[in-house]
Amino acid sequence: MANNKYCVIMAGGIGTRFWPMSRLSRPKQFLDILGTGKSFIRHTYERFAKIVPAENFLVVTNDKYKAQVLEHLPELDASQILCEPVGRNTAPCIAYAAYRLMRQNPDAEMIVTPSDHLILNEEDFRAIIAECMEFASTHDALMTVGIKPTRPETGYGYIQVSNNDPISKVKCFTEKPNLELAQVFIQTGEFFWNSGIFIWKVRSIIEAFEKYLPEHHALFSGVMRAPDAETERRIVETAFSECRAISIDYGIMEKADNVYVRCGEFGWSDVGTWGSVYQQSRKDRYANAIPPEGCYVYDTRSSIVSLPKEKIAVISGLKEYIVVDTEDVLMICPRAEEQNIKKFIDEVKFHNGDKHI
Repeated sequence: MANNKYCVIMAGGIGTRFWPMSRLSRPKQFLDILGTGKSFIRHTYERFAKIVPAENFLVVTNDKYKAQVLEHLPELDASQILCEPVGRNTAPCIAYAAYRLMRQNPDAEMIVTPSDHLILNEEDFRAIIAECMEFASTHDALMTVGIKPTRPETGYGYIQVSNNDPISKVKCFTEKPNLELAQVFIQTGEFFWNSGIFIWKVRSIIEAFEKYLPEHHALFSGVMRAPDAETERRIVETAFSECRAISIDYGIMEKADNVYVRCGEFGWSDVGTWGSVYQQSRKDRYANAIPPEGCYVYDTRSSIVSLPKEKIAVISGLKEYIVVDTEDVLMICPRAEEQNIKKFIDEVKFHNGDKHI
């Protein structure tokens, strides 16, 4: 039944890899980094709104982002925004949503999705989600979605399948391999990228918390019995202050014996770095990803440039660079060194505090 289908959007990240555009006050999920006219979280909501009614969405985010979520998703009621007092990775985030749903509808079927992914072929994607929901509704299964890899990517987790069926039992998970191992994964044809999208019955995931993360079950299960919002808030504050920070992959998916994956191809990217934005962006004849107006480049190749609206930039002599200009911060660095952005942030914070972070 349609009213048993729910979508949980995880929107608590701070998007440090997209600094200086992404800030603590307005992180990646609320930005239009790809220039589509819509934020990542808006795209995510619209992607699932065709299969889940508006009243069956939950968004888990940090306390300080609640107003921004409602700004971007005006279809939702404030009661549908679950506020984390502090980030503790994906397992506590999912636990909060699962125990809330168990209270609302014990027959709920959950889709869990990040708020900041790119999916180009949404019709194919929704067809795969429908298959997963059908499978999860008739099996005690923890489902995830795998992506057929197009390159030996070292920034993604991988899922090894046990057979070539459309829905396969998962053999193992591997986190972010080195390049040599990633190349081996591609050659075998048995490994798929881990999308971080999950589908399951709420009863199935709660049973998994009881079995594999009993401390989280003990802390969050009170949400099921909370008689009012104020009691729920107190339970959640205690749970997040005491629980261990752990991902759902490490905490449950890698341990459970009822994990299945549906693999597919639908133009997916987690758009996690400036490098991935470069890969997804339209480029000029010199392989530069630059704004359609206001950017004048000379003797510049394979670079990405992001500018504020109505800002003019003249760039000459750059090869494979990232240039990001905002009202108060300008960052210029080689594309090959974007892993240093965290170091840049720490240095700026040390000298200038949080003003520019």
